[in-house]
Amino acid sequence: MNVPAAATVKNTRGVFRVGALIIPILTAGIAAFGVLMVYSASCYTAQTQYGDAFYFMKKQLVGFLLGIGAMIAAGFFPYRNLRKLKWPALIVSLALLAAVFIPGLGVENYGATRWIGLGPITIQPSEIAKYGFVIFAAAYVSEKPERMKKFTGMLPVLGAGGAICVLIILEPNMSVTMCIGLLTLVMLFISGVKLRYILVVLIPAALAVPVLILIEPYRLQRLYAFLDPWQSPQGEGYQLIQSLYALGNGGWFGTGLFNSIQKYRYLPFAESDFILSVIGEEFGFVGVVILFLLFGLLIFAGIRTASRCKDLFGFLMASGITAVFAIQAVLNALVVSGSIPPTGLPLPLISSGNTSLIITMAAMGVLYNISRGGKGLKRK
Repeated sequence: MNVPAAATVKNTRGVFRVGALIIPILTAGIAAFGVLMVYSASCYTAQTQYGDAFYFMKKQLVGFLLGIGAMIAAGFFPYRNLRKLKWPALIVSLALLAAVFIPGLGVENYGATRWIGLGPITIQPSEIAKYGFVIFAAAYVSEKPERMKKFTGMLPVLGAGGAICVLIILEPNMSVTMCIGLLTLVMLFISGVKLRYILVVLIPAALAVPVLILIEPYRLQRLYAFLDPWQSPQGEGYQLIQSLYALGNGGWFGTGLFNSIQKYRYLPFAESDFILSVIGEEFGFVGVVILFLLFGLLIFAGIRTASRCKDLFGFLMASGITAVFAIQAVLNALVVSGSIPPTGLPLPLISSGNTSLIITMAAMGVLYNISRGGKGLKRK
């Protein structure tokens, strides 16, 4: 029995759109789990500091609901229109990053100025700058992709990424600087830049890392703590030791939800940068593996979306969004497990912080928007 071609295309479109729904479903599910874990990790600290065990959870829940709205809006906003925002996306990103240094506007915390204070609301510009850079790079490359074959053609993308890195390292925030640096290299690579040109950039950047560590004593102390945290168990090594205690206490299957011991103010930043330690303690090694399988599934969906996209701008946008998420998730896991020196980098969709949560969910909405096009289907 022959099936009409039109019916085949229609069925393929339907199947693909159902498959594309995995992106918003996974995003919302992981973010909802994050709200629960923020409560579990912060309830004791919130009660002792603010007299409300739900203090951090309430803020995260607001971010989750706003993130759902942003994801839905981005999911149906024509993503190709983002090409028109190439320069505004970059300029706004740079302006917000520079604004943290304005007295009275920038908010300093733990020796770093990484936030903008607008009354009771704080915004972390670096979270916005990641995706602002992706929009700029994707739009620039897709306009004339052939120019990326020349060294001079890649300089605007390299310059944009470098400018963002400079402003972030001045906050200081080396972890996000590394994230943007890796993202810049990814965007250059997938844009077709020759490998020798990337090496011209990569080698000086690699040589600059030890210099950046040496010029800031606290970074050197963190490096020593990474090499042997038990040399300063009450100093720089304290956080990593407590993180390892949490992961070790979790064993294979964990102590159970809400049963973490380290969250009782033993582990600093338990609800934010080190929330994965609490997840490992309460759900064990198996729980962490399941969580990262879900992360991996979301990353795979992003890679598949990029590979099936028929226009270069959509391909670059999907690749960039997926790269941001993957880089951040991997770096956070490496830090929490003591595989790389401690840095302040949130676990995407999970860690406490509304700017990161809302922007990441909005980006996943764009990814879903791109995925709805499908492979081999005509675009209207």
